[in-house]
Amino acid sequence: MKTLRRFLVALSLAGTIAGVLRMRGKGGVPPQEGGWREVSVPPK
Repeated sequence: MKTLRRFLVALSLAGTIAGVLRMRGKGGVPPQEGGWREVSVPPK
């Protein structure tokens, strides 16, 4: 019974940490398109 309780506590703790990291937006892939582009300036 003690082992089962430890397993459930560890599982719930891991789920909580994963949920917090997901809510904070950690990880993921940065956008592959967009960003800086050249701006054409008309001559004066």
